[in-house]
Amino acid sequence: MTELHRKSDFRFFHRLRVRWAEVDMQKIVFNAHYLMYFDTAIADYWRAMALPYEEAMRALEGDLYVRKATVEFNASARADDVLDVGMKCLRVGNSSIVFHGGLFRGDDLLVSCELVYVFADPATQTSKPVPPLLREILAAYEAGEPMREVATGDWEQWGDGAGKVRREVFIEEQRIPKELEWDAHDAVALHAVARNRLGQVIATGRLVAEAPGLGRIGRMAVHRALRGGGHGEAVLRALEAAAAVRGDSEVMLHAQRSAESFYRRLGYVPHGRPFEEAGITHVEMRRKL
Repeated sequence: MTELHRKSDFRFFHRLRVRWAEVDMQKIVFNAHYLMYFDTAIADYWRAMALPYEEAMRALEGDLYVRKATVEFNASARADDVLDVGMKCLRVGNSSIVFHGGLFRGDDLLVSCELVYVFADPATQTSKPVPPLLREILAAYEAGEPMREVATGDWEQWGDGAGKVRREVFIEEQRIPKELEWDAHDAVALHAVARNRLGQVIATGRLVAEAPGLGRIGRMAVHRALRGGGHGEAVLRALEAAAAVRGDSEVMLHAQRSAESFYRRLGYVPHGRPFEEAGITHVEMRRKL
């Protein structure tokens, strides 16, 4: 097993707290749970690359299957320990991808892991070459390169990708009636989309003119598997910049109450009383540009 002993050897970390149900009669983490910790970290590694796993694998026309998992124990974790699980892609072979994991309590390495995956046809589970684009994405992530880009344009340019995210978030997830989701503003709005390195739209929003000098941002949506990755903020900032360029001095939006703290953190303040829209409580919020 390749040894990576220090936290500085890893770019990616997933943090977790040991639960009481994960310790054994010796009051230390039961050994099989460490593989679960590393597997959970791998799932977050894909999110860090802005890749919704199922859709990414479908686009790459394959899937990943574990071929080998090796764990080396140095010390034990206990209930309530806060652990940082580091993951690093070490190398990509013809059809295999090798990850090394390190589980740390503070700066102390407790457990090391090597996971060998094989890229394969999901219908037959026979191996096939790792797609060049996946190789590039893994290398770019480990090199510290950005995993998304934000673009702006009209509905004709970005409507397919933006519409897919909005349909999944608002209509399917939040059960907003579809006749309330689509309106005439889409044809005249400036749309912003965040795209991953597969070209998939993972977040979107739009900007329309509410009044002279006042822009209205709306239809903010992020792929449910990738929330918390900064994609919504990137879209919001792109729309704010576009509003400033066209001469707006302020922007406003209708925030769902569940997202109010997100917008507060980005400089928005409530304006007026909460109200109901599409069966969901909202509050108007504004930000000076």
